[in-house]
Amino acid sequence: MRSLASLLNAGLLGLLLPQLAVAAPADDFMAALNSRADRAPLLHRDFPDPSIIQDTAGDGTWYAVATASGNKQVQVASAPKPEGPWTYLDRDLLPDPGPWTTGKNTWAPDLRVLGKNKYVLYYSGKTKRHCVGAATATSILGPYTPQAQPIACPEDKGGAIDPSGINDDRNGRRYITYKVDGSAIGTGGECGNGDEPIVPTPLMLQEVSTADGFTKIGAPVQLLDRIAEDGPLIEAPQIVRVADGTYILFYSSHCFNSANYDVKYATAADIRGPYKRAGTLLKTGSLGMSSPGGGTSIVGGGYMVLHANCDAGGSGRCMYGVKWTWSNGKITVS
Repeated sequence: MRSLASLLNAGLLGLLLPQLAVAAPADDFMAALNSRADRAPLLHRDFPDPSIIQDTAGDGTWYAVATASGNKQVQVASAPKPEGPWTYLDRDLLPDPGPWTTGKNTWAPDLRVLGKNKYVLYYSGKTKRHCVGAATATSILGPYTPQAQPIACPEDKGGAIDPSGINDDRNGRRYITYKVDGSAIGTGGECGNGDEPIVPTPLMLQEVSTADGFTKIGAPVQLLDRIAEDGPLIEAPQIVRVADGTYILFYSSHCFNSANYDVKYATAADIRGPYKRAGTLLKTGSLGMSSPGGGTSIVGGGYMVLHANCDAGGSGRCMYGVKWTWSNGKITVS
């Protein structure tokens, strides 16, 4: 939340005070200030489904990658720290998503550091449906070479989207989470899956090789699936392990173009679950954002990037950032 001093400097407090004067208790005042204050994006341009990573094998620079926009299949930006300032880089990390794709509509990339001169980029490539693929490089900015086949491609169930990687520091194993995109084969309604019968959209966990980051080990495990309160789907899964050993599964529910889109979370004592739903973390109105979703936290937790509408009209989805803390079994956003 912006400080009172920053609001004064920005000339915003004078505009807010008349609307806030009706809130007598301090908690109500701060809640109103939090919801009404102007919330500037980290990048004021279309940058959907962002993920964030620090180049720990390089110079420590932070990078964010995002869904295709304009003539770029994987967008990228850099910053000296998670909070920014962020600089949009005029390059495409994956101009060729691979022979199994159409070469267009690359969604929700996720960049991970495997080691010195070893990087892997997960993404959703378009076939008949979207499927999850991987590309590798010896430099964090590429060029990235796609694998000849996807990692997960359950086309009969709608395909797979929204991959995210995690190196589990408890057991030293590497995993990918993703969504089985049942909403792609729904019968209609919100996001194509709001009308009965609603197709499942489970969130999955797939172990992969620690050496290359993409060779599958064993069968995928289901972590969570939608329930009635989620609307037509859940998506954008990402797991973070925090200092006390708790695994936090972030995900979004409802449709990305709906005011109900949000960021929720669930927790578990083991990366494979079972996960217990813990509530909604961000929704329309939170920190002044509209339709927030697709959240990705830094490794170890504490800061998250996500997208929300760039303006009230909903034109474009900008990258925003929020700080969060884990204490007493719950997350607090600040």
